[in-house]
Amino acid sequence: MSHLLIAGGGAAGMMAAVAAAAKGHKVTICEKNDRLGKKLYITGKGRCNITNACDMETLFDNVVTNRKFLYSAFYGLTNYDTINYFEKLGLRTKVERGGRVFPVSDKSSDVISALQNELNRLNVDIRLRTAVKELLINEGSCRGAVLEDGWKNKEEKIRADAVLVATGGISYPSTGSTGDGYRLASGAGHTITDTSPSLVPFNIAQPYVKDLQGLSLKNICVTVTAGTKEVFHDFGEMLFTHFGVSGPVILSASSYLAPFLKKKKGPVSLKIDLKPALTGEQLDLRILRDFEELKNKQFANALDKLLPKKMIPVIIELSGIDPHKKVNAVTREERSRLIRSIKELELTVTGLRGYNEAIITKGGIAVRDINPATMESKLVRNLYFAGEALDLDALTGGFNLQIAWSTGYAAGNAV
Repeated sequence: MSHLLIAGGGAAGMMAAVAAAAKGHKVTICEKNDRLGKKLYITGKGRCNITNACDMETLFDNVVTNRKFLYSAFYGLTNYDTINYFEKLGLRTKVERGGRVFPVSDKSSDVISALQNELNRLNVDIRLRTAVKELLINEGSCRGAVLEDGWKNKEEKIRADAVLVATGGISYPSTGSTGDGYRLASGAGHTITDTSPSLVPFNIAQPYVKDLQGLSLKNICVTVTAGTKEVFHDFGEMLFTHFGVSGPVILSASSYLAPFLKKKKGPVSLKIDLKPALTGEQLDLRILRDFEELKNKQFANALDKLLPKKMIPVIIELSGIDPHKKVNAVTREERSRLIRSIKELELTVTGLRGYNEAIITKGGIAVRDINPATMESKLVRNLYFAGEALDLDALTGGFNLQIAWSTGYAAGNAV
């Protein structure tokens, strides 16, 4: 029986512990927080988007960085394996729009409880408020770690046959994700790629976004351009905030935008098509019909059927049409400007929000030095890595948690 020491009691660490313990290994989890799964607790706005009920091709398509590396891990523990596993643990699940899988209870705490009960059943040793400070590496093999006990405020060495680093990235640092894994990996000779916040809202220059704060838009199309290059284009939902824009489609766009912002490849523009289902001509006909019904009304009072109330003053200003003008006096050229304002609402992106608001970290431990089938280091024997600490990231919708489950399972199973 081998002894596996795991640094980090998040999604990847807990899944690895369960996999290794189920094979009869002794497992110790060191978690520097006072409870397991602290970041898991806040995922999906506290509901925990466990995974995505899509086909394998779609699963890979939603991985942004190093998707080929995940081939073995994803097929070793597929998204449907994950769903079935949690169902076997007694956690009932449901599938929502976009294939997002949640617990029926809508409580992330139930996901953590299901895993914790299984860890307890398998006699996994859980050491809370205990951080892994240093890896013990001798003659190219990892044989334990130096721990920092937060209860006793002292250090101790613990011997192990293998060590798994699953400490997460640096997003949501309040949950304990403070880059410990990068420090440990770097000390073992691993390369750390550039990191940046990902799945994160945008800061916007235009002051009128504050007037739109709280407005949620559905079925819109966004296009993000950096300099002259189109970086992202997709349909979805978004939300205006006091600082700019957020929401699913914006968060996904941030995954692709971050590298361009680092390279400073010119100004960044966000164009929003508020009516993507209509061509310019079709929208013009729709506007004419509305104007015909409201021909004696002022322009400012004739857009209620077309746009959300909060959006109307902004579009009126951008169109340059006198708000007091009667709609039957609005010219064809003015209608063209109105259509352009609706279908090409352009905002200037001044940057991304920070790690405090980022769902995940882009970048991390370079995967070229990791065995993709086992998650073992190619540089140090008996040293494994899993989860967000690795240079792997995906779009929203449960895909990042699936990376954690699959890589954690691969590591725990390989020990």
